[in-house]
Amino acid sequence: MLDERTTTREDGGPSHDGPPSAADHGGRDRPVALVLGASRGLGFLIAQELGRRGHDLAVVARSADGLEAARGDLEATGATVLTLPADLASRPSAEPVVETAVTQLGRLDVVVANAGIIQVAPVRALTAQDVADAHDAIFWSAVYPVMAAVDVMRRRGGGRVIVISSIGGKIPTPRLLPYTAAKFATVGFAESLRTEAGRDGISVTTVVPGLMRTGSTRNALVGGDRERELRWFTTLASLPLLSMDAGAAARRIVAGGLAGRPEVVLTPAAKVGLRVHGIAPGLTKRALALVDRLLPAPGDEPPEPGHTLPEQPWWQRMLTTLDRGAAVRHHELDDETPRR
Repeated sequence: MLDERTTTREDGGPSHDGPPSAADHGGRDRPVALVLGASRGLGFLIAQELGRRGHDLAVVARSADGLEAARGDLEATGATVLTLPADLASRPSAEPVVETAVTQLGRLDVVVANAGIIQVAPVRALTAQDVADAHDAIFWSAVYPVMAAVDVMRRRGGGRVIVISSIGGKIPTPRLLPYTAAKFATVGFAESLRTEAGRDGISVTTVVPGLMRTGSTRNALVGGDRERELRWFTTLASLPLLSMDAGAAARRIVAGGLAGRPEVVLTPAAKVGLRVHGIAPGLTKRALALVDRLLPAPGDEPPEPGHTLPEQPWWQRMLTTLDRGAAVRHHELDDETPRR
């Protein structure tokens, strides 16, 4: 069941405790964006950017507390904010968020599929259930609400769908097997949907980010030799030459999605990787197999959230200053992944 919570702006319009109607928007016909996985990290920043661009927001995540923690920053953009705690991996929970957003906010113009998890671990520390969990949290959490949203947009005469994938959805990446498999499936879904949705005035943008400084590494599920796996992952996510500021990424994602671009690729490293893999896929696979040999020796501890592990040594904390600062700004500490 959905837990609906709303606020209205202090713009002279009616004030009440219940959800706003279209008339409560002061006669303004503001576009509405539904952002999935919006309580923290990149999803939160995308919702914030859409709010700044004049959209009212329906934001979805599993944690009601996480959504409430992000609400104030989203309201500060001037948006009406509807929070919808829901498990998007469950079809009976996922599909109603679309209907509720339309009912309460009066329309639906944009949907952003960003919900997901990431498991950083060698294959020997993983099970088939870990792969299934990743598909539930990434693939099905996009498919169920997006398909429902497309039905609404078709009746309205158009809209924008933005699907957040990853460079891991284009190029196989060591120590990220469940994530990569789910992201590959998500890319296929988004690209196939675009081939047919255009006739109904619906654009579908596939977003392919490289590493970003979102602060989400502390909520990654880390397995194998957990401390060493987390160490390399957080270091790469903090290096300016390899990773991208998440706020800048959100601005480019929203701009590309609202413009109806078919694909948005973020970070120079991701762009180079895609070109090389497209020309010589065998070469990139061999190179990535060599990268795997440089990573920590595979352990077999099952994945657990990074924030449950012992504090990193001082030199590691220095290397990851940017990522840890992003975690505070982007509400990663307010909506932590629970221990499994």
